[in-house]
Formats: sequence, structure tokens, C-alpha cells
Amino acid sequence: MVFADDWGRHPSSCQHLVKHVLPHRRVVWVNTIGTRPPRLDWSTLKRAAGKLKGWVRGSPLPSAGEGSGVRGNEFAPTVLSPKMWPSFRSAFARRLNRKLLLRALTPVANALPSPPVVVTTLPLVADLVGQLPAARWVYYCVDDFSVWPGYDGETMLRMEKELVPKVDAAVAVSDTLRAKLSAMGRESLLLTHGVDLDHWKPPASSDLPPEFAGMEPPIVLFWGVIDRRMDVAFVRHLCDHLGRGTVVMVGPQEDPDPALKSLPRLALRPAVPFARLPLLAHAAAVLVMPYADLPATRAMQPLKLKEYLATGKPAVVRELPSTADWADAADVCGTPAAFTAAVGQRCETGLPAGQGRARERLTAEGWAAKAEMFTSWVDGLKIE
Repeated sequence: MVFADDWGRHPSSCQHLVKHVLPHRRVVWVNTIGTRPPRLDWSTLKRAAGKLKGWVRGSPLPSAGEGSGVRGNEFAPTVLSPKMWPSFRSAFARRLNRKLLLRALTPVANALPSPPVVVTTLPLVADLVGQLPAARWVYYCVDDFSVWPGYDGETMLRMEKELVPKVDAAVAVSDTLRAKLSAMGRESLLLTHGVDLDHWKPPASSDLPPEFAGMEPPIVLFWGVIDRRMDVAFVRHLCDHLGRGTVVMVGPQEDPDPALKSLPRLALRPAVPFARLPLLAHAAAVLVMPYADLPATRAMQPLKLKEYLATGKPAVVRELPSTADWADAADVCGTPAAFTAAVGQRCETGLPAGQGRARERLTAEGWAAKAEMFTSWVDGLKIE
């Protein structure tokens, strides 16, 4: 049983891992809410409408012999969207959500052939440990949500401090997060993100994707959530000094700095399906990751880093703890001027041979191997 972001909404690390677990294990995926303070804006209203639709539609309870199955050509989990109050800030809200979640999930856990191993990527389930029938509890720590832009950081940190001592094991995606958990009294295992090399192979078609129609080449591309983690100074310097071409940022906009929308040469585009990203990547000249140096970015392990490297395209990224191990495979830059210079050079020269050779070690970073390791740790087989 997995508590995480909505299944299928975006390809998170937990979803990549679970997809490789599904052929071998029953999985019940629990969509959760309450990470962000409710706001009266269009994005929140759309999310709320989606949640209400899921609640009205309902989800079937898995019988003793099921928990996941084949849908189309892929294995899929049983996805539950239990009714929840959209906040955990007050004692009342926490009691209410505890009652709602236990009412929805206890029958599910009891219907399984044995108590489930529960994995959570969010600390919001702290009140369920010891109450929901479970064989083990595992905290898969993927980000420092206490400093994540737009999140209810104070509540997330308070509940994380309550959750960490209760779980049976913890797995973290970065050394920064391991250090944070250690300070809370919990040692953890490190599992960096993987990559699906086959997904990022050059597409058969070399046609210009419609997303880039009418744009001046070369295309300098970023994909991912566009929010306050973007370093406007880096993006502004790049747009002002690129000389020619277009900087394209593809992804959902979650309260980004308004200054981004006024920059020359910058095109903001909505999110595209994960399956289309290789087409966009191979039509671009350079892939960029202009994150700001913030507590949230120092703790995270960006999925796109290894995805960028797997495309075979030049990658210019911000100097952060997560990029240090791959500094021989990409241009890692600490200033706006160095970032812009590297982008300009790679637009002219392409991928250096040395960086290409350094990327050969991506073959040891596949999601299948990561999932096998994760499963053994979750089951307590290799916890030291």
C-alpha cells in the first residue's frame, strides 16, 4: 500500500519504482491531498474538481485475490482516492483525516491476504501508524517538503518529525535528506533516482514537434514544474545574451515568479505527456536545468537530470549537490554568466566526446535495478 501523489498525474520516482514492482506484487495506491494550503486560484479549483470527481466515482475495494492487474498493455495498481479534508494544519483537521482515512482504508487492508507493507512518500500519514493494519511502515523520503515552494511547510515538518520515529525503515533519495533524517534520529538507506534508457532513445521521426512550431532555432529546453525553484537571474541572463534561438520551458506552472513571463526569447508551454518528451528533447539543441540554489533544490534529486543525460543531448545544469556526481557528463555551472556561456558553446559544438563517455555509466542506473533494491529494503531484507 503506497501513499503518494496522484497515480498517473506525473511520473514521480515512486511511480517509476512501483511500475517495476507491479508485475510481481499486489499494489494499492492511495492518492493523497493536503500538502498545500488551500488557495482560491484556478490551479487549486481544477485540482479540487478532479478530486471531487474521483470521490463521486469511487474506487472498488480489492478482493483477497487482487490488488493490481493488467490494464491495456501495462500492469496497474488498484488506485484509491479516499475522501480527505484538504489540510492537516489544525488538531481538528488531523483527527478528521485520521477518521476518514481509517474508515476508507481499514476494509481495504483487511481484504488483502496478509497485512500490507505500507510505503509513504508524505509525512501526512503520521497519525495512521499503529492504527491501520500493516506489516511494516516505510518512509520513502523524496524531498524536503518543509521548504518546498507552495507547500504547508510548517505542518509537513511537524508531521515528519512525528512519523520518522514510528516507521520501521526509511529510504532517502539524497545525502542531504539522509542527513535530515539522521538529525531526527532515524538512519536511512540511499536510493538515487533511476532512468529508463529505452524511453529516451532517439525517435524514428526527425520532424519538428508542433510544440516548437514558429520558434527561432536553436531550441534550449527545460521540462518540469515551473515554480519558485526557477532561478530568474539565470534564465534572464540566458535570454538576454543567447543571441539567437528560443528558450522553451515545458510543464505545469505552479506560482512561478511573474518576471519569467516578461523575458525575451522565453516561451512557456503547458505540460506534455511523458511519452512526448523524447521527441521534444531530440529536437532541442541543449537541455537546461536553471534551478536556484535553495534549501528545496539542495535536498532534491531531479528526475530530469539522468533523463537529460540519457537523451544524448548536451545538458547545462545548475551547480547543486544532486549534479555533482555527474559533473563529468554535463556542464555544471554556478553563475548566470557561466551558465549562458555553456549553453552558447553547446549550441555550437554539441555534446563533447568526454561527456558522452561519462554517460555510459547510466547503464547501471535503470529503474528495474532500483526497484529490486527498493523492494528488498521495503521488505526488511537488507536493512542494516
